[in-house]
Amino acid sequence: MWLLIAFIAVPMIEIALFIQVGGLIGLGWTLAIVLGTALLGSYLMRSQGAQAMEKIKRSFNEMTDPTAPLAEGAMILFAGVLLLTPGFFTDTVGLLLLMPPVRHSVFRTLRRHVKVQSFSSFNSGFSTGPAQSPRRGPMGGDVIDGEYTEVDPEDFGDKELPKKPTHRPSAWTKH
Repeated sequence: MWLLIAFIAVPMIEIALFIQVGGLIGLGWTLAIVLGTALLGSYLMRSQGAQAMEKIKRSFNEMTDPTAPLAEGAMILFAGVLLLTPGFFTDTVGLLLLMPPVRHSVFRTLRRHVKVQSFSSFNSGFSTGPAQSPRRGPMGGDVIDGEYTEVDPEDFGDKELPKKPTHRPSAWTKH
């Protein structure tokens, strides 16, 4: 029901505002303001969206609750959609949502009405950063990924390869 009201009310508000503002400042300035807010909004959305993505990545890497960064990212995306929609009302709401204090206030209000039941994470097998826990092998031991290169003694030319090890074996290897 609320969605139906929004789909009817928002265009009517926009039309009324276009008529009022266009009558005061003229068609050219009205169109310039709409175009300017769209350009400004897309710039702000891009820069703040990148910051929100970094916060989301950080929360996943640190295994913390990503609710706040995800909500912030969703509000930035919604603000961008509103700013790309022509109109003064949608531009005003979009610009307000791009202000961090307004987003925090909206998030606090939404948080009072929404309760998160649980949060869980799983290891999908790909690395997202240093916070990934070690995988377990088939025998229960830790799996250490690594790369190696076979060295051909002929590649060393006149240099002589050491005959015995210069250091003790690590605890990870068994001899």
